[in-house]
Order: sequence, then C-alpha cells, then structure tokens
Amino acid sequence: MAQQLRKAVFPVAGLGSRFLPATKASPKEMLPIVDKPLIQYAVEEAAAAGITDLIFITGRNKRAIEDHFDKAYEIESDLEAKGKRALLDVVQNVLPAGCRCIYIRQAEPLGLGHAVLCAQPVVGEEPFAVLLADDLIDARPPVLAQMAQRFAAEGCSILGVEEIAREHTASYGIVSPERPGAELSAIRAIVEKPAPPQAPSTLAVVGRYVLTPQVFGKLAQLRPGSGGEIQLTDAIAALLAGERVMAYRFAGKRYDCGSKLGYLQATVELGLQHAEVGQGFARYLAGRGRA
Repeated sequence: MAQQLRKAVFPVAGLGSRFLPATKASPKEMLPIVDKPLIQYAVEEAAAAGITDLIFITGRNKRAIEDHFDKAYEIESDLEAKGKRALLDVVQNVLPAGCRCIYIRQAEPLGLGHAVLCAQPVVGEEPFAVLLADDLIDARPPVLAQMAQRFAAEGCSILGVEEIAREHTASYGIVSPERPGAELSAIRAIVEKPAPPQAPSTLAVVGRYVLTPQVFGKLAQLRPGSGGEIQLTDAIAALLAGERVMAYRFAGKRYDCGSKLGYLQATVELGLQHAEVGQGFARYLAGRGRA
C-alpha cells in the first residue's frame, strides 16, 4: 500500500520578471486573483488532498509569503474590536487547519529541480507533492486530491498533464505516454522543452507532481540542463529507468498565471464565480459587450 501524502513542496524563489514592475518588491505568488493570492489557492489545494506539511522553497524578497501565512496580531485585534467577525474568520483561516509551514532558502536560482532538491532534508524518505502556484487549476475535486487518490492506488510517481498546441512544446516538459488517449497512463519518456518538430507528443506536464523520494538521488546526480538549470524533468527521465511514472489527465481548467494573459483570464473566470461580486461583475461584462 502506498504511503499517505503528507508533504508538499512549493517552489516560490523565482523572480517573476514577466510581471515587472508589480513583482519588483512583491513576490509573484502574492499576486491576487480577486481577493486571494495565487499561493493561497495552491496551499488550499494541497490541504484538500490531506497535506499537513507545507514546504516553501523561498528566495530574496519573498518575506511577504511568510507574513501572509503567519498570525497578524494587529489586524486581528482591530477587526475583533470593530466586531468584523466575518473578516476576522477570513484572516484567521488563511493557513488551513492542521497545516504547518516550513521555509527553506534557495540561495541561488538554479532551477526547479534544484528547488525541489532543497526540500530533501524535510521530505526525507516519504512521497511528496510539488505544486507550482503559477498554474492555477479550477477543479472539483481539487487536482492534487485527484492525484493523491491515483497515487494511493498506483504507488508510483504521477505527473499532472494536459494537451497543448504543438507550437508551445518548447515551454513545457513533454511526456510520451504508453496509452496516448488514456486518463492515466505509464509514460515511456519525458523531454524538457523540446522544439515542436522533436516533441514526442503534445502532452505537457503542468505544475502538479506526486513524486517518490527516489527522485532526490537523481536530482543530486544531475548536471545543469536546459537554460543552465537543474531540471526536474531530467530527474524524472532518470527515474523512469528504475520505476514506473504515470501521466494523469486531470479534470479541471488550468490558467497559466505566469503569463499576463493567463492571469487576466483567471481573474475574469474566478471573478464571475465569486460569491460576493460574481453577479455584479457578470452584469458589468455583459454591459461592455453591448457598448
């Protein structure tokens, strides 16, 4: 029987240069979608999958993430004094119940693989999840809960994947599945950012991973790959030589919030779903359509 997933790694040390100047002094993971930052969506997704240990791989100028999940005495006492119970509950439940935060500093931006390797002392010999907050996925049930269920049945590494346009393969890790149309399939190979003509498929890994601890040994042996960085994709490719790795076509809609267009799309779609402002926002958008 597979071990239960208890730990999740959040690589948040990136510079967020595509959102400058907004990210000059504030982490890209703190960019809000309506009234909640990207990193909180990822944390809530992890908690819904039964994760209890939230491991943040941070860098310079990321203190706002730590502050966000910390207790805010001044705000809480002010809200309590003013009788604003609903807002007080929101602030006090930013960190999901039963979860704890662990912060590890990545001294140099050496890539996603290196960020994951930084978590080894805390993860140890347990399976773990990796969530990229840039990839906001609207799903019921949440995607990591879907993947945790598959992991419990399969007991091997599982990668969240979706079909992309072939012209975009150079921006993703691309898998070659044994059963191309299946919801869940073992993979034969994985390649980091292949040019469209060389891509083995159009099935891309999109920011959700469940990994066995054996990946750490592969990461430790890697030399810098694409972009001069330690690539997680290369470690997964090495892992394939000794164990199964599966691709899972999750149910849900992904928004690439690492791009301005994807971020705006997520803001609109989740804004329309928002309990407080959704109906008014829908009326506003409909009115613009008539202008």
